[in-house]
Amino acid sequence: MELLKLAALDAEDLAVISAHLQDAILRAEDLAWLPGEHRFALAARRFDWSVPPGQPPRRRLSGLHFERVLSVKTKGITPGATSGDPLSLLAITFEETEAPSGVATLVFSGGAAIRLELECIEVRLKDLGPVWEADGRPDHEAVRNLVENRP
Repeated sequence: MELLKLAALDAEDLAVISAHLQDAILRAEDLAWLPGEHRFALAARRFDWSVPPGQPPRRRLSGLHFERVLSVKTKGITPGATSGDPLSLLAITFEETEAPSGVATLVFSGGAAIRLELECIEVRLKDLGPVWEADGRPDHEAVRNLVENRP
């Protein structure tokens, strides 16, 4: 299987990257805000949704970076922290403010989020090589039941 390498220059492209990163696992220490370069980057262990039926599920180490980032705000996450629970990425959304500017939001399970104010969409996703067998497929129904049955 070839390594995935994608670029996003508009909201539709970003939705494709979001789909590939659904259920990616990362930690706060995998996040980097580089204000002098106007860049936000992360490393994630993405679930490989393209695995054919009958083959064991797998994860891949992938890098993602946003360019032209004007500001970063987080909720429930301290970027660079070396402790804390793993984060599970649910989606990346984009809301245009004044074309081509807007806000990209990385939405994580448990209510955590990262809000990136962007001059414009310029995003790249690239597999970095390592691949390993996953413990199983993400089970959204189990997560939904867990959340709905919380006290």
